[in-house]
Amino acid sequence: MAETPASNSEIDFYDFQLPRELIAQDPPANRTDSRMMLVDRRSGRIEHYSIRDLPGLLRAGDAVVVNDSKVIAARLIGYRETTKGRWEGLFLRQENGIAELLSSTRGKLLEGERLVIRDPEGRETQRIVFVGRTNDGNFLFRSEDNRDWLELLEECGRIPLPPYIRDGQMTALDRERYQTVYARNPGSVAAPTAGLHLTQDLIGQLRQKGTALVAVTLHVGLGTFRPIQTSDLASHKMHSEQAQISEPVARRLLSARAEGGRIIAIGTTSVRTLETAAMHGGGELAAWSGQTDIFIKPGHRFQAVDGLLTNFHLPKSSLIVLVSALAGRELILEAYAKAIEERYRFYSYGDCMLII
Repeated sequence: MAETPASNSEIDFYDFQLPRELIAQDPPANRTDSRMMLVDRRSGRIEHYSIRDLPGLLRAGDAVVVNDSKVIAARLIGYRETTKGRWEGLFLRQENGIAELLSSTRGKLLEGERLVIRDPEGRETQRIVFVGRTNDGNFLFRSEDNRDWLELLEECGRIPLPPYIRDGQMTALDRERYQTVYARNPGSVAAPTAGLHLTQDLIGQLRQKGTALVAVTLHVGLGTFRPIQTSDLASHKMHSEQAQISEPVARRLLSARAEGGRIIAIGTTSVRTLETAAMHGGGELAAWSGQTDIFIKPGHRFQAVDGLLTNFHLPKSSLIVLVSALAGRELILEAYAKAIEERYRFYSYGDCMLII
């Protein structure tokens, strides 16, 4: 699998064949049941552990960085009040009481048309009104009673699972398990999945060892589901996502580095936040808040990250390109081949890899 593909397309260098049965459809019984592959990017060593072994593989003085964004129940299902036709929407953002959604229904929505929303139990709970379109074609709605959209979604929305999990169909378990235990800032439409493996007990063990744990925020957008469509990486345009790192967190990470500790990111979203902040800080971590569309690919000079805990990603995705930038493409493809051979579970509810 690590051989160079016979292709003129650069993105084909990040392709691999994954048996469908290795795509995890449900979370493990316990978060800490997940397997963890260790990839040593200096020696090329690949070893097999459990996520329970994470505290023993890190050092006192290391700093672990999590993404505390909370997944919102962004998927809405209902019907058109006039035609009774089925309607489905995916919340993207809101501003001044107007929400931007992706929208799907038969026929054309008319401005002023009302939609009836059903909650996951099938009850009719809310009405929303179509008010127009954005420049890029997305749909704008207001709630009939002018409720805050995050409250509306909490009441009647569904967790928008990626399509490779049960064709995107949510179960009651997903409300708890497709969420990290430290999630606190609502805004993501997909989970920062590397953090799904951590429990409060495991976090306590890390702190007891002398490993600091701090949080940044990146609200995961819809683009996380999209594969790279261009043949060469330079032409790929990343989606933009809101992210931030506070002044105390930046200072704590700089202190850890100064004392010889490593910065270990939990998930690619934490990597993108840290590297963006370092870029805006002129090469040094600093407090930062804004939109990031950073595309980390081979050749990137990492300024803020020394290690990464991450899940196993889709072929030809920006995420497998990112981990290849950190550890090297050939080593990553070798690790993926061993993961398939050892029957690791892949993607959001799957197992994980620690790159150090």
